[in-house]
Amino acid sequence: MVQRHPRRNGNGLIGMKRSPRNHQERPHERRRGRKPATGENGPVWIWGTHASAATLANPNRVIHQLLATENAAHRMGLSEVETVSIKALDQALPGGAVHQGIAVQADPLEPLGLDELIAQRPALVAVLDQVADPHNLGAIFRSAAAFGVAGLVLQNRHAPSVTGIVGKSAAGAIETVAEVRVVNIARSLDALSAGGFTVTGLAGGGSVPLETAFAEASPVALVLGAEGTGLRPAVAKACDRLAHIPILAAMESLNVSNAAAIAFHEAARVNRTGPFSPE
Repeated sequence: MVQRHPRRNGNGLIGMKRSPRNHQERPHERRRGRKPATGENGPVWIWGTHASAATLANPNRVIHQLLATENAAHRMGLSEVETVSIKALDQALPGGAVHQGIAVQADPLEPLGLDELIAQRPALVAVLDQVADPHNLGAIFRSAAAFGVAGLVLQNRHAPSVTGIVGKSAAGAIETVAEVRVVNIARSLDALSAGGFTVTGLAGGGSVPLETAFAEASPVALVLGAEGTGLRPAVAKACDRLAHIPILAAMESLNVSNAAAIAFHEAARVNRTGPFSPE
């Protein structure tokens, strides 16, 4: 497991700070002056066993503090870590955090630019139209990592910050799936379409079956709507086409994170990417 050698900070908590490895400031980063996903410059908390281990293992993270109980440190193989009590950990984190005895405070990862994602031309990216539940967002990150989705495009507003709850639900996937933040979803879909992506909205009334949608085009930008309301009219209009997941009439719709998992799996299966890519 991950091994680190933390130091004690001025507050008596256990911490460490590390600069990203092999990172050089690129010209486009200086020009844009992009900010972290949270819109703030301060560090954020990531908690839970898998999420914390992935954060600690990511060389592009700047780590400020590591808090772990004795049991969690032993379970994760963290050597030379001065442990804290459950009470101290609870007090350091937001109320209700299911931390499993460990939490890491780190700077947010810098979002990828939409133009950078387009230039990579991956087989599949996902665009989330105001998905607001952090548990759903975390689950979508996790499914994206499982099926080889290159990045998630999120709006600057009306979407959760990629911090504790999202990180816990994602089980480490926020470290591997690119996060892209944009001001306007519809305009971003226009940019993806101009960049060669077939922009496909997922909607119950879509005319194209999901399997057909992925078989007929690549690369694809898959657009998923918010919980309850689905795709906004302007966003649906900006799509090249609308596809649907065939389900029984007894159920009207699926939760957005479940729909995303099914869609990501189908895209990977049809196009033989992700876990279905040939050896």
